[in-house]
Amino acid sequence: MPASPSTLLARADDATASLAPGYFALVMATGIVSVGLRDAGLSGAARALLVVAAAGAAVLVVLSLLRGIRHRARMRADARSPERAFGFFTTVAAASVLAVGLQAEGAGRAALVLLLLGAAIWVVLGYVLPWQVLMARDGEPILARTDGSWFVWSVASQSLAVGLSGLTAGSGAAADLLGVLTVMAWSVGTILYVGIAVLVILRIVHFGITPEQFEPTYWVSMGALAIAVVAGTSIYAMDPVPMVEAARGLIGGTVVIFWCFALWQIPLLVGAGVWRHLAHRVPLRYQPTLWSMVFPLGMFAVASMKLGRTEHLPVVEAVGKAGLAVAVLAWVAVAAGLVLTLARGLGPGRR
Repeated sequence: MPASPSTLLARADDATASLAPGYFALVMATGIVSVGLRDAGLSGAARALLVVAAAGAAVLVVLSLLRGIRHRARMRADARSPERAFGFFTTVAAASVLAVGLQAEGAGRAALVLLLLGAAIWVVLGYVLPWQVLMARDGEPILARTDGSWFVWSVASQSLAVGLSGLTAGSGAAADLLGVLTVMAWSVGTILYVGIAVLVILRIVHFGITPEQFEPTYWVSMGALAIAVVAGTSIYAMDPVPMVEAARGLIGGTVVIFWCFALWQIPLLVGAGVWRHLAHRVPLRYQPTLWSMVFPLGMFAVASMKLGRTEHLPVVEAVGKAGLAVAVLAWVAVAAGLVLTLARGLGPGRR
């Protein structure tokens, strides 16, 4: 017998209170798989997933607003937690990925609104959250709590570069400003990646990492490189304006290095997953952070196809098409886990 309305409301409120700040990775993952399907010529499937991504974003926006109203203390605590704070940057990346999908559908005005919203959130969070994490100490060492979710900060910046590179500003001062903002977003994301990578390596060297601590968010270390490749190749193809021309040579060379390093990381991450789930038998069950693994898989596929076509590298493009198949399967598996989890939540037993 189904749960009573009062029970369902209580469960819904409890779920809202514990909503992960990084749950917008669901939108990121769905949106980038949609972009990959479109690049592969499957426009119908791409459009369907874009609708799913938009619907997911709408639901998460409502839940986040409710959480801010009803559980403000929990949200404030998340903003000060090194393990959870950087998940808020998934809102920026989700808005940018949706904007890219809308650009492909010809909805340029809606895409521009999303990019402006994402940029505004990025500016605010980019200064507020690191301050909260680094300055609002709770007695525990910060370095020991650095993890893969920190790379989402870099991803958010690169996602803005991807979205901005798809805009058309005509000529003159507007085009020059667009070039400056796009190159700046790519550059900030790249420097952030380097700094965060150093912190994560220092954490592992000094404090180690247990199988339970190796969350799927560590896959974002690869996804952040992949999106830097997408942003870089997009900037390389932009109309010639002073800032783009000044950075074109540097960006054109680094994207190949970034792609190679992203590819190198994949066996490492897969091996770590085997170590976590098979060697140490950590249960593999649905959790929101799994979307943080699907997104890098989809982004690497898109990066490979884009780089292969731009630089005329058929082997790289073939890797991207194979990676897209893996990303689609991963998306289906994680989406099925989400549906089953929601179905259990509607049942008579406990969540």
